[in-house]
Amino acid sequence: MGVPLMNIQAQYAPLRAELDAAIGGVLDSGRFILGPNVSGLEDEVGARLGRPAVGVANGTDALVIGLQALGAGPGDEVITTAYTFYATAEAIARVGATPVFCEIDPVTYCLDPEAAAAAVTDKTVGLLPVHIFGHPADLPALRALADSKGLWMIEDAAQAFGATIGGQEIGTSGDLATISFFPTKNFPGIGDGGMVVCAHDDLAEKVRRLRFHGSKDKVVFEEVGYNSRLDDLQAAAIRVFFPHLDDWNAARRQAAAWYAESGLGEHMVLPGVGADCEHIYHLFMARHPERDAIRAALSEQQISAAVYYGIPMHLQPVFAHLGYSEGSLPVTEECAASGLALPMHPNLTREETETVTAAVATALA
Repeated sequence: MGVPLMNIQAQYAPLRAELDAAIGGVLDSGRFILGPNVSGLEDEVGARLGRPAVGVANGTDALVIGLQALGAGPGDEVITTAYTFYATAEAIARVGATPVFCEIDPVTYCLDPEAAAAAVTDKTVGLLPVHIFGHPADLPALRALADSKGLWMIEDAAQAFGATIGGQEIGTSGDLATISFFPTKNFPGIGDGGMVVCAHDDLAEKVRRLRFHGSKDKVVFEEVGYNSRLDDLQAAAIRVFFPHLDDWNAARRQAAAWYAESGLGEHMVLPGVGADCEHIYHLFMARHPERDAIRAALSEQQISAAVYYGIPMHLQPVFAHLGYSEGSLPVTEECAASGLALPMHPNLTREETETVTAAVATALA
């Protein structure tokens, strides 16, 4: 009934037999922690990106461990975006560093490189851009900024695996990139899971130690780490899904095109796409100043829609001590106040996009 925001059951249904067999294989093996499916998935993701990949328990741990692996800590500043999920800024604070929130590009909703450059101080150690909603951040400009200032860069790729900029896949420009396999992500698992993609083997080895209590062998402990391991059941499921990822991303792009063809852009600001970028539409974030009224009207028609990051990070109570106030980041705040995620998933049909567009038009009539 209606049009759901996401439909993970429909996405997985054709793969159910293969998924059951993969999970059954793990149960039969009795190897649940850092088993062969974890190493297999690490090899497969690493081969695609040309970099070593390390599985961890979830996407938040990937950020925290990545930050620690690069040495971020008390007294350091990390430049990031306020228009993202809390985990990005939370991870910076968790290691004792200070998040410095910068303005976003109004087209892509990603970190604005010029704003980031203006925020660099002698305390800045790194950049943490987010490929938000499936759109790649401006990696060439941000990488150039990091290199010119002697900074590292972590790509938060939780929402955009497979997106590209200048023909280059995200996750291959930063010193580290982090992935989340949360079930509703475009690269999903069937529970919590994450991964850290590293620029070189030495960094990957440090991440491996940190995910396992700071130890290589359970005997010698070199640093304070975490118990953060991707389990083999999750890895087995993710390996079933991985070969279908590009087709799923293509289906998302087709659904976005159907929204445009249906005339939705006559009523709402459609998600923008930067020059030479390939968006994968993890979320389809359209904007309108009467966002809440549209959402309520859609709900009456059994069409799901959701507000994401309606209170941007610089205005969250936990960061009040940093001194931001309303008006500090006007583009971010406007997007947060007007953005509405409309139904988007690989099984969305043309008819459903037309239904959503008609309902939006009626709501604004």
